[in-house]
Amino acid sequence: MPLTDLTLAECLALRPDLDEPADLDAFWDLTLREAREAGGTPRFTPVDTGLSLVTTYDVSVPGFAGEDVRGWLHLPAGADGPLGCVVEFLGYGRGRGLPHEQTLWANAGYAHFIMDTRGQGWSTAGGDTPDTATSSGEVPGFLTRGAENPRDLYYRRLFTDAARFAEAAREHPAVDPDRVVVTGHSQGGGLSLAAAALVPGLAGVMPDVPFLCDIRRGALIAGAPPYTEIAEYLSLHRDRVDTVFTALSYVDAAVLAPRATAPSLFSIAMMDAVCPPSTCFAAYHRYGGPKDLRVYEFNGHEGGGGHHRREQLAWVRELFSASRA
Repeated sequence: MPLTDLTLAECLALRPDLDEPADLDAFWDLTLREAREAGGTPRFTPVDTGLSLVTTYDVSVPGFAGEDVRGWLHLPAGADGPLGCVVEFLGYGRGRGLPHEQTLWANAGYAHFIMDTRGQGWSTAGGDTPDTATSSGEVPGFLTRGAENPRDLYYRRLFTDAARFAEAAREHPAVDPDRVVVTGHSQGGGLSLAAAALVPGLAGVMPDVPFLCDIRRGALIAGAPPYTEIAEYLSLHRDRVDTVFTALSYVDAAVLAPRATAPSLFSIAMMDAVCPPSTCFAAYHRYGGPKDLRVYEFNGHEGGGGHHRREQLAWVRELFSASRA
């Protein structure tokens, strides 16, 4: 697993100048306003998981265009609210899975919202949220769905889902709205950055080896999917390079990152062929709020694994304790 991108010293010195659409804020203000005006109310249905120390609810939240987005809510059984909350977004190809599978944050004493990923979730990582939009001309995968018009982008829909899910978490009676953190690995890391940029007042964000950052560079240098989907698409549509990258700039988490102001804990892996470290550092350096960083020099896309979960647990505990003081 060799070093295939910039060195750590070069990444630490990196200050990329990314193209930002002139109407970026208006684009997202309109998108989120349309989603809220579509109406709908979050629903929470108790689920018997067989676990005695965690109480779980099947969640449905109105996301993009008011469409139902599924998820899970885990609460420590018998806990007195309101609780600090961790909202988690999932990696590429992952759905919410089974209700008993991910209970770390509830076992740590927090409310834990897990958002399903529309249209994703194959193999054992089952998903229950369809992507109802139709598009044509894309290569297999999600990055090039609607890639020639920002309003048609798959990730416009998914970023909207993430923002609405974070808003629903803050409104839940078991949750302290002033102590909500968003997090995720890879695609989930990009979604957490987007949510932090689009939802004011979050307590923190933990992007873990984030995808969807400096997308153009990712398409140029990544040695493994999903960024390679863009290269494949443009190898077929040679005349659409500027059109595609202009559209994708609306959903580039590194472009959105300066708008996020919540405290953050990033993780970046220096031998990551999926999300090259220079792309992750682009988001880190452009991030608009207080930021901390853990670098895993000899890891690939798995990043820090259990070691980084330990770092996150300590970081969230300190963050939430400080907010109570």
